[in-house]
Amino acid sequence: MEHPLAPGTRVYIKQSAHGVAYTAAEFFLRLAKQAAAEGQRFRVALSGGSTPKMLYELLASDTNIFRTDVPWGNVDFFFGDERWVPHDHPDSNYKLADDFLFRPLGIAEVNVYPIRTTGVDSDESARQYETTLRDVLDTRHDGEVPELDLVFLGMGDDGHTASLFPGTDVVHDNERLAAAVYVPKLSANRVTLTPLTLNSAAHVLFMVTGAAKAPALREVLEGTYDPDRFPSQVLRNSLGQVTWLVDKDAAARLQGRYPQA
Repeated sequence: MEHPLAPGTRVYIKQSAHGVAYTAAEFFLRLAKQAAAEGQRFRVALSGGSTPKMLYELLASDTNIFRTDVPWGNVDFFFGDERWVPHDHPDSNYKLADDFLFRPLGIAEVNVYPIRTTGVDSDESARQYETTLRDVLDTRHDGEVPELDLVFLGMGDDGHTASLFPGTDVVHDNERLAAAVYVPKLSANRVTLTPLTLNSAAHVLFMVTGAAKAPALREVLEGTYDPDRFPSQVLRNSLGQVTWLVDKDAAARLQGRYPQA
């Protein structure tokens, strides 16, 4: 049974989580080199999670081409969301990237833009991150939306992405660039990029692995549009290219025909 996808959306089924991460690394390399060749900086927003960790390890490894072939000095790093913990906390998305990507590669601090999680409340942190996005991406007017070159996203088994969780108002936020959100199921505060920012990116790359995510992935890609239940569906409204890299376990319930490798 065929299910039409939104324009600019592609789904690829890989045999393993490693295959998902390696293909994501190749995607990153291609876009980073393209931006450098065009004399443009490459602006990317990172995600947290086990598959992104695998991606970071691949990019930083001495045994792959990525460490030497990516023009690292031309890349600016942002974050799709952050848990409300200090940057040295094990749950911090910044710490994950710092431990497995930034420090192994010697990425200059001036090229990394973390979401602030100490010394301010979450609402002020979100306001500051919006200012950062506007300043660094040179979109200082309220009517302009900064365009990230690439946003890495994951998807939870409840269909959430970044910190857009089911039933949270931020799922419908198309005015701010970043927002504070309280997640009742986790009893936790977070700061996240909003649908406005995510849908304005030139490229969005989802990495989804594991059988536990198969039911939600089926609904997100092929189900009725209901982002209050499955927030990852907001990317159906993307103005750019959305690529889903999913392993065979996560893809087990999909009914459409998608390329496999």
